[in-house]
Amino acid sequence: MAALPVTDVRVADVSVILDRAPVLDAVSCAVSGGGWLALIGPNGAGKTTLIRAMAGLVPYAGTVTVGAAEARAMRPRERARLLAYVPQEPVLPPDLSVEQYVLLGRTPHLGYLAVPGGHDRRRAHAAMERVDVARFAARRLARLSGGERQRVVIARALAADPRVLLLDEPTSMLDVGHEQQVLELVDGLRREAGLTVVSTLHDLTVAGQYADQLVLLDGGRVVASGSPAAVLTEALIESVYSARVRVMPGDDGHPVVAPVRHPGGPAGAPPAAAADLPG
Repeated sequence: MAALPVTDVRVADVSVILDRAPVLDAVSCAVSGGGWLALIGPNGAGKTTLIRAMAGLVPYAGTVTVGAAEARAMRPRERARLLAYVPQEPVLPPDLSVEQYVLLGRTPHLGYLAVPGGHDRRRAHAAMERVDVARFAARRLARLSGGERQRVVIARALAADPRVLLLDEPTSMLDVGHEQQVLELVDGLRREAGLTVVSTLHDLTVAGQYADQLVLLDGGRVVASGSPAAVLTEALIESVYSARVRVMPGDDGHPVVAPVRHPGGPAGAPPAAAADLPG
Protein backbone atom coordinates (compact mmCIF):
# COMPACT_ATOMS: atom_id res chain seq x y z
CA MET A 1 0.00 0.00 0.00
CA ALA A 2 1.55 3.30 -1.07
CA ALA A 3 2.13 6.02 1.51
CA LEU A 4 -0.64 8.59 1.66
CA PRO A 5 -0.46 12.28 2.59
CA VAL A 6 -0.70 12.38 6.38
CA THR A 7 -3.91 13.89 7.69
CA ASP A 8 -4.56 15.49 11.07
CA VAL A 9 -7.87 14.97 12.86
CA ARG A 10 -9.13 17.64 15.27
CA VAL A 11 -12.26 17.55 17.42
CA ALA A 12 -13.38 20.84 18.98
CA ASP A 13 -16.19 21.21 21.52
CA VAL A 14 -18.16 18.25 20.19
CA SER A 15 -21.43 17.56 22.01
CA VAL A 16 -23.94 14.83 21.19
CA ILE A 17 -27.49 14.34 22.41
CA LEU A 18 -29.15 10.99 21.68
CA ASP A 19 -32.75 10.23 22.64
CA ARG A 20 -32.83 13.58 24.44
CA ALA A 21 -29.97 12.53 26.72
CA PRO A 22 -26.52 14.20 26.59
CA VAL A 23 -23.86 11.66 25.64
CA LEU A 24 -20.88 13.93 24.90
CA ASP A 25 -20.28 17.34 26.43
CA ALA A 26 -17.85 19.74 24.72
CA VAL A 27 -15.21 17.12 23.94
CA SER A 28 -11.99 18.32 22.31
CA CYS A 29 -9.01 16.24 21.20
CA ALA A 30 -6.58 15.95 18.29
CA VAL A 31 -4.19 13.56 16.60
CA SER A 32 -1.43 14.50 14.19
CA GLY A 33 -1.22 12.86 10.79
CA GLY A 34 0.26 9.38 11.01
CA GLY A 35 -0.40 9.18 14.76
CA TRP A 36 -2.58 6.90 16.86
CA LEU A 37 -5.13 8.37 19.28
CA ALA A 38 -6.85 5.92 21.63
CA LEU A 39 -10.11 6.76 23.39
CA ILE A 40 -10.37 5.04 26.77
CA GLY A 41 -12.84 5.13 29.63
CA PRO A 42 -15.43 3.01 31.43
CA ASN A 43 -18.52 1.60 29.78
CA GLY A 44 -20.93 4.36 28.82
CA ALA A 45 -18.23 7.04 28.82
CA GLY A 46 -19.03 8.10 25.25
CA LYS A 47 -16.12 6.50 23.39
CA THR A 48 -18.17 4.84 20.66
CA THR A 49 -20.36 7.90 20.24
CA LEU A 50 -17.30 10.11 19.74
CA ILE A 51 -15.80 7.85 17.09
CA ARG A 52 -19.19 7.62 15.35
CA ALA A 53 -19.40 11.42 15.37
CA MET A 54 -16.00 11.56 13.68
CA ALA A 55 -17.32 9.17 11.05
CA GLY A 56 -20.37 11.38 10.48
CA LEU A 57 -22.79 8.73 11.72
CA VAL A 58 -24.43 10.73 14.52
CA PRO A 59 -25.42 14.42 14.60
CA TYR A 60 -23.23 16.63 16.76
CA ALA A 61 -22.56 20.21 17.76
CA GLY A 62 -19.00 21.51 17.46
CA THR A 63 -16.48 20.69 14.74
CA VAL A 64 -14.58 17.68 13.45
CA THR A 65 -11.77 18.74 11.11
CA VAL A 66 -9.99 16.23 8.88
CA GLY A 67 -6.97 17.80 7.28
CA ALA A 68 -8.17 21.27 6.29
CA ALA A 69 -11.84 20.32 5.83
CA GLU A 70 -14.73 20.20 8.27
CA ALA A 71 -16.05 16.65 8.11
CA ARG A 72 -19.70 17.66 8.34
CA ALA A 73 -19.36 19.86 5.25
CA MET A 74 -18.12 16.96 3.14
CA ARG A 75 -20.40 14.94 0.93
CA PRO A 76 -20.87 11.41 2.26
CA ARG A 77 -18.93 9.88 -0.64
CA GLU A 78 -16.06 12.32 -0.15
CA ARG A 79 -15.96 11.62 3.57
CA ALA A 80 -16.01 7.86 2.95
CA ARG A 81 -12.94 8.18 0.73
CA LEU A 82 -11.05 9.99 3.46
CA LEU A 83 -12.29 8.22 6.60
CA ALA A 84 -12.71 4.45 6.92
CA TYR A 85 -14.82 3.33 9.88
CA VAL A 86 -14.65 -0.18 11.35
CA PRO A 87 -17.50 -0.77 13.84
CA GLN A 88 -17.18 -2.92 16.94
CA GLU A 89 -19.57 -5.55 15.58
CA PRO A 90 -19.53 -5.36 11.77
CA VAL A 91 -22.22 -7.20 9.82
CA LEU A 92 -20.67 -9.75 7.46
CA PRO A 93 -23.13 -11.32 4.98
CA PRO A 94 -22.31 -15.02 5.42
CA ASP A 95 -22.70 -16.00 1.77
CA LEU A 96 -20.35 -13.36 0.35
CA SER A 97 -16.79 -14.36 -0.43
CA VAL A 98 -13.88 -12.50 1.12
CA GLU A 99 -13.06 -10.92 -2.24
CA GLN A 100 -16.66 -9.78 -2.80
CA TYR A 101 -16.84 -8.25 0.66
CA VAL A 102 -13.50 -6.41 0.41
CA LEU A 103 -14.48 -5.09 -3.00
CA LEU A 104 -17.40 -3.29 -1.34
CA GLY A 105 -14.78 -0.98 0.13
CA ARG A 106 -14.35 0.55 -3.32
CA THR A 107 -17.96 1.82 -3.33
CA PRO A 108 -17.03 5.45 -2.47
CA HIS A 109 -14.93 5.58 -5.64
CA LEU A 110 -17.66 4.31 -7.96
CA GLY A 111 -20.17 6.43 -9.83
CA TYR A 112 -23.90 5.93 -9.53
CA LEU A 113 -24.82 2.39 -10.69
CA ALA A 114 -21.19 1.81 -11.72
CA VAL A 115 -19.61 -1.61 -11.28
CA PRO A 116 -16.05 -2.20 -10.02
CA GLY A 117 -13.44 -2.14 -12.76
CA GLY A 118 -9.95 -3.49 -13.07
CA HIS A 119 -8.42 -0.72 -10.96
CA ASP A 120 -10.92 -1.34 -8.17
CA ARG A 121 -10.16 -5.06 -8.18
CA ARG A 122 -6.44 -4.36 -8.03
CA ARG A 123 -6.89 -2.01 -5.04
CA ALA A 124 -9.06 -4.58 -3.28
CA HIS A 125 -6.50 -7.31 -3.95
CA ALA A 126 -3.71 -5.06 -2.65
CA ALA A 127 -5.69 -4.50 0.55
CA MET A 128 -6.20 -8.24 0.96
CA GLU A 129 -2.52 -8.88 0.41
CA ARG A 130 -1.61 -6.23 2.97
CA VAL A 131 -3.58 -7.93 5.74
CA ASP A 132 -2.79 -11.49 4.59
CA VAL A 133 -6.28 -12.59 3.56
CA ALA A 134 -5.75 -12.85 -0.21
CA ARG A 135 -4.94 -16.54 0.17
CA PHE A 136 -8.56 -17.29 1.03
CA ALA A 137 -10.21 -14.68 -1.21
CA ALA A 138 -12.77 -17.22 -2.44
CA ARG A 139 -13.75 -18.42 1.05
CA ARG A 140 -17.22 -17.55 2.32
CA LEU A 141 -17.37 -15.13 5.23
CA ALA A 142 -19.32 -17.63 7.31
CA ARG A 143 -16.27 -19.94 7.33
CA LEU A 144 -13.83 -17.43 8.81
CA SER A 145 -12.39 -17.49 12.31
CA GLY A 146 -12.64 -14.44 14.57
CA GLY A 147 -9.15 -13.21 13.73
CA GLU A 148 -9.69 -13.78 10.02
CA ARG A 149 -13.00 -11.89 10.11
CA GLN A 150 -11.37 -8.89 11.76
CA ARG A 151 -8.57 -8.79 9.20
CA VAL A 152 -11.11 -9.01 6.36
CA VAL A 153 -13.08 -6.08 7.81
CA ILE A 154 -9.89 -4.03 7.97
CA ALA A 155 -9.08 -5.06 4.38
CA ARG A 156 -12.43 -3.70 3.23
CA ALA A 157 -11.68 -0.41 5.01
CA LEU A 158 -8.24 -0.22 3.39
CA ALA A 159 -9.66 -0.91 -0.07
CA ALA A 160 -11.11 2.62 -0.02
CA ASP A 161 -7.55 4.04 0.21
CA PRO A 162 -8.45 6.17 3.24
CA ARG A 163 -6.19 8.57 5.08
CA VAL A 164 -7.82 8.03 8.47
CA LEU A 165 -8.80 4.72 10.07
CA LEU A 166 -11.51 4.84 12.75
CA LEU A 167 -11.64 1.63 14.80
CA ASP A 168 -14.26 0.94 17.47
CA GLU A 169 -12.88 -1.74 19.83
CA PRO A 170 -11.10 -3.62 17.02
CA THR A 171 -10.04 -6.49 19.30
CA SER A 172 -13.03 -6.84 21.63
CA MET A 173 -13.92 -10.40 20.58
CA LEU A 174 -10.43 -11.74 19.90
CA ASP A 175 -8.13 -13.93 21.97
CA VAL A 176 -4.78 -12.52 23.02
CA GLY A 177 -2.94 -13.94 19.99
CA HIS A 178 -5.35 -12.56 17.40
CA GLU A 179 -5.59 -9.30 19.37
CA GLN A 180 -1.85 -8.81 19.06
CA GLN A 181 -1.88 -9.67 15.35
CA VAL A 182 -4.57 -7.08 14.60
CA LEU A 183 -2.90 -4.35 16.67
CA GLU A 184 0.50 -5.00 15.07
CA LEU A 185 -1.18 -4.88 11.67
CA VAL A 186 -2.78 -1.51 12.38
CA ASP A 187 0.46 -0.14 13.82
CA GLY A 188 2.36 -1.27 10.73
CA LEU A 189 -0.18 0.38 8.43
CA ARG A 190 0.15 3.76 10.10
CA ARG A 191 3.93 3.59 10.15
CA GLU A 192 4.38 2.35 6.58
CA ALA A 193 1.43 3.96 4.79
CA GLY A 194 1.01 7.11 6.87
CA LEU A 195 -2.51 6.29 8.06
CA THR A 196 -3.88 8.28 10.98
CA VAL A 197 -5.58 5.99 13.50
CA VAL A 198 -8.30 6.79 16.03
CA SER A 199 -9.56 3.87 18.07
CA THR A 200 -11.48 2.99 21.17
CA LEU A 201 -9.67 0.44 23.32
CA HIS A 202 -10.83 -1.38 26.42
CA ASP A 203 -7.48 -2.72 27.63
CA LEU A 204 -5.50 0.11 29.26
CA THR A 205 -2.12 -1.60 28.92
CA VAL A 206 -2.73 -2.25 25.23
CA ALA A 207 -3.80 1.37 24.72
CA GLY A 208 -0.61 2.56 26.38
CA GLN A 209 1.56 0.28 24.27
CA TYR A 210 0.21 1.20 20.84
CA ALA A 211 -1.23 4.71 20.95
CA ASP A 212 0.79 7.95 20.89
CA GLN A 213 -1.95 9.89 22.65
CA LEU A 214 -4.75 8.87 25.00
CA VAL A 215 -8.03 10.60 25.78
CA LEU A 216 -9.73 9.44 28.97
CA LEU A 217 -13.49 9.96 28.88
CA ASP A 218 -15.98 9.69 31.70
CA GLY A 219 -19.60 10.72 31.61
CA GLY A 220 -19.18 12.18 28.14
CA ARG A 221 -16.40 14.55 29.17
CA VAL A 222 -12.63 14.55 28.82
CA VAL A 223 -11.03 13.76 32.16
CA ALA A 224 -7.44 13.65 30.92
CA SER A 225 -5.50 13.64 27.67
CA GLY A 226 -1.88 13.34 26.69
CA SER A 227 0.82 10.71 26.51
CA PRO A 228 0.14 7.23 27.93
CA ALA A 229 2.44 7.97 30.89
CA ALA A 230 0.52 11.16 31.69
CA VAL A 231 -2.94 9.59 31.47
CA LEU A 232 -2.41 6.08 32.86
CA THR A 233 -1.80 6.97 36.49
CA GLU A 234 -3.03 5.03 39.50
CA ALA A 235 -4.89 8.05 40.85
CA LEU A 236 -6.77 8.75 37.61
CA ILE A 237 -7.68 5.11 37.02
CA GLU A 238 -8.93 4.69 40.57
CA SER A 239 -10.97 7.89 40.30
CA VAL A 240 -12.60 7.08 36.93
CA TYR A 241 -12.88 3.29 37.03
CA SER A 242 -13.23 2.81 40.82
CA ALA A 243 -10.47 0.24 40.48
CA ARG A 244 -7.35 -0.50 42.48
CA VAL A 245 -4.41 -0.86 40.12
CA ARG A 246 -0.68 -0.69 40.05
CA VAL A 247 0.95 1.12 37.11
CA MET A 248 4.55 0.24 36.36
CA PRO A 249 6.85 0.70 33.36
CA GLY A 250 7.12 -2.27 31.04
CA ASP A 251 10.28 -3.53 29.41
CA ASP A 252 9.74 -1.07 26.55
CA GLY A 253 9.02 1.85 28.91
CA HIS A 254 5.28 1.93 28.22
CA PRO A 255 3.00 1.79 31.27
CA VAL A 256 1.58 -1.56 32.33
CA VAL A 257 -1.66 -1.50 34.31
CA ALA A 258 -2.21 -4.42 36.67
CA PRO A 259 -5.27 -4.89 38.91
CA VAL A 260 -4.66 -5.21 42.64
CA ARG A 261 -7.01 -7.30 44.76
CA HIS A 262 -8.72 -5.62 47.68
CA PRO A 263 -7.38 -6.81 51.03
CA GLY A 264 -9.51 -9.60 52.43
CA GLY A 265 -11.38 -10.26 49.18
CA PRO A 266 -14.30 -8.41 47.53
CA ALA A 267 -14.95 -4.86 48.71
CA GLY A 268 -12.29 -5.19 51.38
CA ALA A 269 -14.31 -7.70 53.41
CA PRO A 270 -12.28 -9.52 56.08
CA PRO A 271 -11.61 -13.20 55.51
CA ALA A 272 -14.17 -15.58 56.98
CA ALA A 273 -13.33 -17.17 60.32
CA ALA A 274 -12.59 -20.90 60.25
CA ALA A 275 -15.78 -21.64 62.17
CA ASP A 276 -17.83 -19.85 59.49
CA LEU A 277 -16.52 -21.95 56.62
CA PRO A 278 -18.66 -24.82 55.32
CA GLY A 279 -17.69 -28.15 56.77
